[in-house]
Amino acid sequence: MSVQSAAADVDVDLRQLFASLGRNWLRILVFVLVVTGLAFAAASFATRYYKAETQVEIAPRESVYTRPAGSNNDGDKPILDEQGVATQVQIISSNEILKQVAQKLGLSRLPEFDETINMSSLSRGLILLGLKSDPMDVPTDERVLKKMREKLNVYGVEKTRIIAIEFSSEDPKLAAAIPDAIAAAYIAGQGAAKSESNTAAADFLAPEIADLSKQVRDAEAKVAAYRAQSDLLMGGNNSTLATQQLAELSTELSRVRANRAAAEGTAESVRKALQNGGSLDSLPEVLSSDLIQRLRERQVELRANIADLSTTLLDNHPRIRAAKSQLADLDAQIRSEAQKIMKGLAMQADAAKARESQLVADVNTLKAASAQAGEQQVGLDALQRDAAAKRQQLELYLTNYREAASRQDRNYVPVDARIASPASVPSEPYFPKIGPIVGAAAAASLLLAAVFTLLRELFSGRAMRPASGARFEPIDEVAMPPAAYQEPSPRSEPAVANEFANRAAEPSWPEAPAPTQPRPAAEVEPVAKAKPVAEPESLAKSEPVAEPEPMAEPPEPVVEVRRPRSVLGEIDVEKAAEKLIASGAARAIFVSPEGDEAAASAILVAREVSDAGLRVLLLDLTASGAASRPMLDSGLFPGITNLLASQAQFSDVIHADLYSDCHVIPVGTADPVRAMRAADRLPIIMQSLTTAYDLVVVECGPADAQGISRLGGEATEVFLSMLEADDEVTQAAVKLIESGYPDLTLVTPLGHEPPGNPVPGRRSAA
Repeated sequence: MSVQSAAADVDVDLRQLFASLGRNWLRILVFVLVVTGLAFAAASFATRYYKAETQVEIAPRESVYTRPAGSNNDGDKPILDEQGVATQVQIISSNEILKQVAQKLGLSRLPEFDETINMSSLSRGLILLGLKSDPMDVPTDERVLKKMREKLNVYGVEKTRIIAIEFSSEDPKLAAAIPDAIAAAYIAGQGAAKSESNTAAADFLAPEIADLSKQVRDAEAKVAAYRAQSDLLMGGNNSTLATQQLAELSTELSRVRANRAAAEGTAESVRKALQNGGSLDSLPEVLSSDLIQRLRERQVELRANIADLSTTLLDNHPRIRAAKSQLADLDAQIRSEAQKIMKGLAMQADAAKARESQLVADVNTLKAASAQAGEQQVGLDALQRDAAAKRQQLELYLTNYREAASRQDRNYVPVDARIASPASVPSEPYFPKIGPIVGAAAAASLLLAAVFTLLRELFSGRAMRPASGARFEPIDEVAMPPAAYQEPSPRSEPAVANEFANRAAEPSWPEAPAPTQPRPAAEVEPVAKAKPVAEPESLAKSEPVAEPEPMAEPPEPVVEVRRPRSVLGEIDVEKAAEKLIASGAARAIFVSPEGDEAAASAILVAREVSDAGLRVLLLDLTASGAASRPMLDSGLFPGITNLLASQAQFSDVIHADLYSDCHVIPVGTADPVRAMRAADRLPIIMQSLTTAYDLVVVECGPADAQGISRLGGEATEVFLSMLEADDEVTQAAVKLIESGYPDLTLVTPLGHEPPGNPVPGRRSAA
């Protein structure tokens, strides 16, 4: 049995804890009534304060009819964004405006704003003792401003361009008059600032206009003198005469060059036709000649006569020969005329060429003149730009000056603010609110009284009760009964009786009286461990163990031992637990060839190691859930099959043993076939469990070496649980040893009675 701390052995009895409120109801009620009465008295005799509010709208007040003509719609607007409104808030609460309001309303004469007026004797005494500063050391204006700032609240209304001015005072009329006066002073100050700005602008513009007028006249005179000096006479299209003439000559030169090229081309065509003896009918210049056209007509008539005569006369007839001679003369005349046309075209081309040469010379002359005029034009343009800029500035100054002068004469200065809602005289004080103050005091006092009562009950220990399953020390030892002498076995030791262990596992049971008759040695259990054991020697030292002394002769009363003598070298549950603790094993694999009844060894060993103070978990891999059902009293809990089938998480499948501090993972409720498809995840699950627990006990049922191969790892102990030393157990042990488990340990649950047996009559740990 493990020794637990007092904090773990007790629980808070909530029913007893909250019942203390009912037992102390009168004390709580009196405390609440006293506090509520004090709050009511304080609120009733407190000074009444009244609060009033004035709202100022920040918006442009300039009319569309009076806006300057040169400005756009947004040019004269103030900054109305969040920063602009915040700036106006600071202006409204500035010292300048507050001083004006204080002087106008005479606040320095009121005791509310100047504590030096009607100062109480207590205050004077504190000043004399040096416990309070003398207000007379501060100027009167500063004292008044300090009080005004304590009572003033200026803020911008969210998502609007409204500024609220709140003021609180003992006098309701004064509470309404001060914010109105502050708003009026702010608007008057804004108007004065605009008027001052307007006057300053007019005073600045008047001499500037006179100066600019003289500068404009000088600049325009310089432009005229430079143009006359440079002979930059202006022609059409706002260009100089040289540039304009150059453009005209360039056009004429292009035309003359085109005519020359056309005349030369035509003359060349006529020349080639005459040289080659070709037809001249295709040349447009030849066809356009009237003489050639008449010769062509005569030629056609002669050919017609020759054709008529050829019908009746031979070719050598004189008439035919005469007609042919005339026809040849006509051809010669046509070619002669064509040569004349060719000579005319050539002369025309020569004339165009001469004209072109003359135009080229003139263009070159004008180019030089135009280049010089261009350089001079640069200087002229600079003078013109200077004069135009000064003229434009002069016109702008004249316009602004007229606007400023007219506003100054008519005293028209619109302010970008107005009083949207003046303050009204409040009829009810905003402080103190007797109802909310009394209610808050009653609720707070009730809560404090309840908390104080609960804490006092909790710290006094009256609200504590023993925790379920708690174990208490010390252990009642019972005298060792006489036993028959037998040869000591290396695997067995005499047990020491511990009657208290049979009662401690049952929570809240009354202690049974000490037994009057000793129990047989085989039925008593070993001493419960008081501390987590690291070595077997420490277990032997935790409680004194009575060693049997050899006797010369056997005593008269001989007690029959129920446990049979060991035949296969098996150990009991206590020795198995000691072995696991001493070896520091992280995994303990139990194989039960005899079936479900032998699974009790895994349960008892897990509980024994858990009682020693280690974190232990039992994993049930039996088909029937024989190892987990006695620990949970049900087989309907989710377990390892649900975890393998991905239907639950670790936190869902780990449950607490009903009769010890051990944890258990049952078989589960999922489909075993589906779960075994994910059997490869068992090594990962085992690794995770060994990381979280000091020892993981696995009950495998009648498994073989191949079946437990996935469960092994570092620091693993393999146990074979047995009830009777028969051939089945022997064969199973031999197979496991031959399959690679030479350190196999046999363990039996016989002779072990768990403390507080919850289900009497069961041979297993249940």
